[in-house]
Amino acid sequence: MKRKKIVIVGAGPGGLTAGMILAHRGLDVTIVEKQNRVGGRNAELKVGDFSFDTGPTFLHQKFTLDEVFQEAGAKADDYLDFVLLDPMTKLTWGDLTLETTNDLDRMEANIEQAFPGHGSGYRRFMADHAKKLAAIYPCLQRPYHELKAFASTTLMKALPYVATGKSVVDVLENYFQDDRLKLAFTFQAKYLGMSPWRCPALFSILSFIEYRYGIYHTQGGLCKISEAMAQVFTKNGGTLLLNAPVKEVRWTGNRATGVLLESGELLDCDDVVMNADYAQAATKLLNGHSKTEAEMKKKKFSCSTFMLYLGLDTIYKDEPHHHIIFADDYRLNVQDIQGERIVSDDMSVYVRNSSITDPHVAPPGQSGLYILVPTINARHGYDWDAHKQEYRDKVLDRIEQKTGMKDLRSHIIAERILTPNDWRDEGDVFMGATFNLAHTLDQMLYLRPHNRMQGVENVYLVGGGTHPGSGLPTIYESGRLSCNLLCESHNIPHTRIDLAPQFV
Repeated sequence: MKRKKIVIVGAGPGGLTAGMILAHRGLDVTIVEKQNRVGGRNAELKVGDFSFDTGPTFLHQKFTLDEVFQEAGAKADDYLDFVLLDPMTKLTWGDLTLETTNDLDRMEANIEQAFPGHGSGYRRFMADHAKKLAAIYPCLQRPYHELKAFASTTLMKALPYVATGKSVVDVLENYFQDDRLKLAFTFQAKYLGMSPWRCPALFSILSFIEYRYGIYHTQGGLCKISEAMAQVFTKNGGTLLLNAPVKEVRWTGNRATGVLLESGELLDCDDVVMNADYAQAATKLLNGHSKTEAEMKKKKFSCSTFMLYLGLDTIYKDEPHHHIIFADDYRLNVQDIQGERIVSDDMSVYVRNSSITDPHVAPPGQSGLYILVPTINARHGYDWDAHKQEYRDKVLDRIEQKTGMKDLRSHIIAERILTPNDWRDEGDVFMGATFNLAHTLDQMLYLRPHNRMQGVENVYLVGGGTHPGSGLPTIYESGRLSCNLLCESHNIPHTRIDLAPQFV
């Protein structure tokens, strides 16, 4: 029987996940990628002799990555060198710091030292959220392209945690009185590009997952995950086309029949898997099935990020691998970001100093600093070209003031800046919203763009803009969900690898 031909648009984590699994299941799969490298927002970014991750800088919920590799007939550990980070992250509020770890006893001791009397609240949080994750996690393993999914017993068990008007901060009120300590268990909402005061309560599981199972670095950078996926994909017989931007999807009625490249080449296919930024694809690539930008802008979008990638002629060996410096008035900073108009001078700053762990990302004796500042998306046209150098200096001022890197400026020998406008224009990220559609209750599950695209017959969505949402593990899951729906449409058998019961 003739193999089904699949074209995947975009070699980001979701597209690569889908590609390596579908190729392993015997389909004829081609991935087309606009850039000259794989990974999308998980790609390598080179600045001189320094290697950076463009976006994600650590992996949590590693068992999901292990699952999708196994479903592609491979083992992640055969391709990647994982380092469990312990300590995980240094958190700083003014002169107070907290070192986080996934060792329960040490984490309780660290909390007691920084916030006396709060250790018992941490223990209660961890116990309660083990039960919460067990109820919610199965909901993230199923698609919601049909309303009947809401009748599932798994969702019924999770409903008390999902169908609530409470926020992540509201949940933390039950465990901690100190507002700073609450932030240690709510800043993970930033992975969704949301305010913890508005992020739905179910996402308090994010901090639990980190503090229970830990976070991983991959030697060479998180970008190596996408590169390893590409290796598995081609080993499984897939075809990878780089430097191959897409012009449009071709249709016969509601059925996609091919993908037209900017070069003029037409790739015929039986199905399309769309891994381009959801809103960008829906407004630019669907050729008659598109939405207007005005219609798309009615949706809620995440924040963006201001990025500094710095190559240094030294290594700050006493600085942590991950460091988060909270804004002095964190709530006002978040309100400014969510309002989408004000760029805060009192900003929160995340710094990754991975060279203390990883010798592969910089020349000997040198290091790379990855600096991320959550900020407004590009909805209202802030003039970043006019202000980016000034803002860069404010960010460096804050780092020099709040860390041991007092002479940071004197050691910079290579530099790259990415603003929200760069995410939009260079990265094809709609409105520069780096975390995609916001994860509000009215944009989740069935109300989020479906893994099998609504209104057409054979287009499947993967990535942060579809179910289950943003973040590497959920993007990997989106790739697997779309694979399974596609295979079911062609009566192709498949077996799910499920390692979660060992952990959840």
